[in-house]
Amino acid sequence: MKRFIAGFTLFLTIVGCGVSTQQEVELGTQYAQQINAQLPIVDDPEINRYINILGDSIALLSDDRALDWHFFVVNSKEVNAFAVPGGFIYVNRGLIERSTNLAQLAGVLGHEIAHVTERHSIEQMEKSQKANIGVTLGCILLKACNDPATGQLINAVGTAVFAGFSRKAESEADEKAVTYVARANIHPIGIPQMFSQLLEERRSRPAGVEAWFATHPLEEDRIAETTNLIQKVDPAILQTLTTDTPRFHEFKQRVASLPAPPPPRQAR
Repeated sequence: MKRFIAGFTLFLTIVGCGVSTQQEVELGTQYAQQINAQLPIVDDPEINRYINILGDSIALLSDDRALDWHFFVVNSKEVNAFAVPGGFIYVNRGLIERSTNLAQLAGVLGHEIAHVTERHSIEQMEKSQKANIGVTLGCILLKACNDPATGQLINAVGTAVFAGFSRKAESEADEKAVTYVARANIHPIGIPQMFSQLLEERRSRPAGVEAWFATHPLEEDRIAETTNLIQKVDPAILQTLTTDTPRFHEFKQRVASLPAPPPPRQAR
């Protein structure tokens, strides 16, 4: 709790005078500590190694601020992914299990990386400080709405990070993701592919993707927009890009073999 208060104090201080990269990293580091204490973060070394190598292959080509990126897998069946300022990216087990190829997971990571590079969370923080709206971390990410202790811990900063981004911000992240993923020699076709899968699941089994749609506005037009962006890339370049690898499926199989996700944390 003391770490959260310190981070919240930093948040209140910096939103009024602009946020430097150093301040963004400090805030993100403090907030990531709280997230990692609250969510069931996977500690399997092989899983962590893969997600960080894949994430770094995209992130290190996307930003010139020399951020120290960190990628985490959350042991939750909920389909979701999110980014914390300063270079902290989280992806739920449920989303990895929905990914049918490397390009789809890479597209999600590229999108979340873009939220950091475009500083969308910082913009949200400035807005949320004015609105003073609280959210519950577990409720948004894991539907753990029966945990009031979490709600007490995650308030104004949580609003900024986990409230859904604007349609404009999502579009910007999509556009950047196409570029970032292609730079990493991965085909960006996974971006509209994943969107299509999630929309189809919302029609057939909406509860399975409820967490994703709570924070990621997604309609058919985003599929068309990202497809159009991909079509603008030189076809000769697209032909050289990777869509899938055996290593991705080994990673996915290892994720599937993890112990069952723990139940939502209960208030004492």
